[in-house]
Amino acid sequence: MEDHSVAQVAAYLHVSPAQVIKMASRGLLPGRRVGGEWVFNQAEIHHWLEEKIGASDSEELTKVQSMVDRVTDHSGERILAELCTPETIAVPLNARTRGSVIRSMCDLVAKSGLMWDAPAMAEAVKAREKMHPTALDCGVALLHPRRPQTSILADSVIAMAISPNPLPFSDSGQLTDIFFLICSYDDRSHLRILARISRLISDRSMLDGLRACDSVADAWQCFREAELALDS
Repeated sequence: MEDHSVAQVAAYLHVSPAQVIKMASRGLLPGRRVGGEWVFNQAEIHHWLEEKIGASDSEELTKVQSMVDRVTDHSGERILAELCTPETIAVPLNARTRGSVIRSMCDLVAKSGLMWDAPAMAEAVKAREKMHPTALDCGVALLHPRRPQTSILADSVIAMAISPNPLPFSDSGQLTDIFFLICSYDDRSHLRILARISRLISDRSMLDGLRACDSVADAWQCFREAELALDS
């Protein structure tokens, strides 16, 4: 990944160069000084955006979504319900451990024909989980690899699974029963998908609706209706 100047990051985030320097000086934006000038690594800026999405509440998520939309070209972007189809949904999820959840969901995506190396994706997701678990307080885990696995994907795809019994999914013992596996084809798609799913799962009624589903068709319909309501 290449380095960017203050002006390039300002243009990328749609803020002023002065704001970039202020954020970097306060440690709010990852960067380093080289020869007296601020320099920013593209991958670090991407992960900063990813962490900002994960740390935001429902009100802040709308603002973060706007930021993500500005820094990515989302024209013609498909809705999540087109990336997460009935064939990539498991209800119920028959897995009892963190490892078996990850393997099961990767196998689910592989059966769709959009990914051809489930073990490789599983290893990438496990590595990301070791670095920073994706289980949230709301009982949802947003599984994904640290970097897009373009070499084993035909396109971006999302898997969703609902466990009848919450599982201790993180080292802290966080109980999780709804799992999303985000397999993005590139960084920008990943940010858009992550931001949009994060907005959806901030709605407690949507999560309650998913937990009440007893079939794949019901879960997909619940997910689709929640996404349509997001834009209404």
